[in-house]
Amino acid sequence: MNWQAPTAAELMHVVNATWPAAREFSCGPFVLRDGKNGGKRASAATLEQPDFTEADIESAATEMQSLNQPPLFIIRDSDSRLDDTLAKTGYRSFDFVTLFAAPSAILASHDSDKMHCIAAPIPLAAMEEIWAEGDIGPARIEVMQRVKTPKTYLLGRLDDAPSGAGFVAIHNGIAMIHALEVLPKARRNGLGLQMMAGAAKWALNHGAETFALAVVSSNLAACGLYQQLGMIKTGNYHYRIKDKT
Repeated sequence: MNWQAPTAAELMHVVNATWPAAREFSCGPFVLRDGKNGGKRASAATLEQPDFTEADIESAATEMQSLNQPPLFIIRDSDSRLDDTLAKTGYRSFDFVTLFAAPSAILASHDSDKMHCIAAPIPLAAMEEIWAEGDIGPARIEVMQRVKTPKTYLLGRLDDAPSGAGFVAIHNGIAMIHALEVLPKARRNGLGLQMMAGAAKWALNHGAETFALAVVSSNLAACGLYQQLGMIKTGNYHYRIKDKT
């Protein structure tokens, strides 16, 4: 298989396209995002030009506060200077994330074709109920609905009962899964793996030869599972936020 892993920068573009803000706009060297309560990924500012000053950071922070959002920056592997500057000016770091990728075919090979994972063009009521159990509410479902690229909503079933939900979308030939939620009573039964396999099979059928995801780095069990499945680490990012004083 002649597969080339995407770079961290490529996957960050996929993250932005498959979990988009309601609006993006420039503020000096930063791109700001109006997330409409759609989570950190849809709300964090990114540095898009190499040169910046502390005044630029303050301007970006003020603009984010005008959106009723806390000053929040995403720090990629290439943002070490920004990371240091934010640390010195009172921003704390949190939520360290690892990006994983693999050939879609490798993950799709785990699909048992037993209807454990069903793809739907719209979010179903059963999916919304499962997401609600994991604090994935209407604002985050609106993020999914904003995606303009090929996408699908996933319903996982265990013993013929709706037990999992997820969302997958494609950008530049790379599929990324988001909001994968399995009900507590259905965990440790392989449903999460079956849902990922079903998502990868859907991705292959829609021309995406690469499958990717982002997971909190401290979730060692999940990171270990993804590596056992043949996924490789392609990069990291984390957030810095200034808390209210």
